[in-house]
Amino acid sequence: MIIDTHHHIIPKTIVDSIRKGDSRFQAEIQVRDGQEWIVHRQGYAYPLFNKFYDANAKQEDMKAANLDLLVLSPAPPMFCYWLDTTVAIETSRMVNDGTAEFIAANRQLFTGMATVPLQEPELAVKELERVVDQLQFRAVEIGTSIEGTNLDDPKFLPFFEAAEALGVTLFLHPYYVGDKSGLSKYYFTNLIGNPLDTAVAASSLIFGGILDRFPDLKVMLAHGGGFFPYQIGRLDKGYEERKESRTCKEKPSSYLNRFYFDTLTFYPESLAFLVSLVGAKRVVLGSDYPFDMGTFHPAGIVEQCSLSSGVKESIYQHNAFDLFKMESTSERGVNNASSIYSGRGQ
Repeated sequence: MIIDTHHHIIPKTIVDSIRKGDSRFQAEIQVRDGQEWIVHRQGYAYPLFNKFYDANAKQEDMKAANLDLLVLSPAPPMFCYWLDTTVAIETSRMVNDGTAEFIAANRQLFTGMATVPLQEPELAVKELERVVDQLQFRAVEIGTSIEGTNLDDPKFLPFFEAAEALGVTLFLHPYYVGDKSGLSKYYFTNLIGNPLDTAVAASSLIFGGILDRFPDLKVMLAHGGGFFPYQIGRLDKGYEERKESRTCKEKPSSYLNRFYFDTLTFYPESLAFLVSLVGAKRVVLGSDYPFDMGTFHPAGIVEQCSLSSGVKESIYQHNAFDLFKMESTSERGVNNASSIYSGRGQ
């Protein structure tokens, strides 16, 4: 079995709402050279492929890539962290309900993650509780920062506490928060900015004491962990030499086993190093589908590495089962899909 743990969705209900001019999302659909694009008022724009929302298109590409199960996560622009909180809770609910409906139609092929309005942590906790209790989600995707506020900010502590208590996995994914100084050209906002944001987020969880405070919190990092695992020695050096960096209980490298990392590194040598550094049980398959900086054949890079069949099986399926608590088909709710909306709207 091969599981893609980093696979994006924009529910059709959201696409239809934006197409009809729903102002809550602060976005519009434009046609550029015959291709529809979603253009967000905060500056991000990307092609609106039907692969975001069409189950048949996803299944065709699954078959071509020999994938058996997709863990669907909202496309990062669906975070809507820039919206007013009263609107953000509405958009989060719409995204989560739409994702749950998509999954419920074919639970043999799809499972997924929710999103929460983290610009207001109290509302984020309420939505977290709702998606766990009513929609059966076991993971939530969050930004690597919340509109530039790092994840070690004390205001996020109630959210992390709730996530740990509920046993919810957190998938940290960077998103567009505007051009950074020096990164406005050459698509550096993504090429360098995204892995940088992930490194800052992971390091903030360590140095900010979040992982010490919540020892059972499960965290997955996108894009092979960004720059974080490849510069862990520098973080250790800072911990040893700088008083202001000696804020966590142990040296930073001691926390590597607190994270899961996807395989999206694009370079077999990088992936092989990652596996050797963090261990085979901390790496999961990921594609970032269907964005252009993803891959339609995520297992290809794994096959290019000199890894044992046992290690490959861990990456392809066993680690995902552990990370997302997917022990069997029935565990994913195949037999009770009709109850996914029990209490919906309460």
